[in-house]
Amino acid sequence: MKYDVLLFDLDDTLMDFGETEKNAFTNVFTTNGFPDGLADYRKTYRAISTVLWEDLEQGRTTLADLKTERFRRLFLEHGLEIDAEVFGQTYLDNLGKEIHLIEGVSEVIENLSEARIALLTNGFKDVQHARMAHSGLKNYFEAIFTSEEIGYNKPRPEIFEHVFQAMQLTDKSRVLMIGDSLTSDIQGGNNFGIDTCWYNPERKKNESSAKPTYEIHHWHEFQQVVMQTVTSN
Repeated sequence: MKYDVLLFDLDDTLMDFGETEKNAFTNVFTTNGFPDGLADYRKTYRAISTVLWEDLEQGRTTLADLKTERFRRLFLEHGLEIDAEVFGQTYLDNLGKEIHLIEGVSEVIENLSEARIALLTNGFKDVQHARMAHSGLKNYFEAIFTSEEIGYNKPRPEIFEHVFQAMQLTDKSRVLMIGDSLTSDIQGGNNFGIDTCWYNPERKKNESSAKPTYEIHHWHEFQQVVMQTVTSN
């Protein structure tokens, strides 16, 4: 086999984060007396959150600050008198309850008995561990690594170094990183010197400096494109 170890991202790779976010957003706003919160505030929130997650990847903010800051900015822009810190934590609690596996994921993971598989995510530890625990997939994963626990985010090489040490890996050529984000997953793999697989269901054009080894648009292609290479070596 070409790859002994497969590192998977979680959000928008194994699980549909758009659906997860929508439900959690609706629930927490409804609890706070704003049943139309999704329609009224999600667009602004997404713009704010996107900037802050980019800042996180570039080391300009921390996960702890992001948790509250995204809602502080949202409430300030819309003139809402809500405690951003409490709201942010409640939102995370709701995220942890949402399990929306992407089509084809279960079949792929269940058929990877010949490889060691682990999760590597920039998400919040409590949220990601909770979602994996209820996904039906946790027992297939040797380890779950979150940036909050490690102290570094993808694409920093330090987060990959931690994984290699924890899993006692030495040969980078035997490890594959799989994820949807060019700037996080694919660039991170490039930075560290391991092969990558870009999950790109929307067939976005790659206008970044990241260079994926493989590109798939549906999970059934993982067997055809990636695992064919694995089993033929």
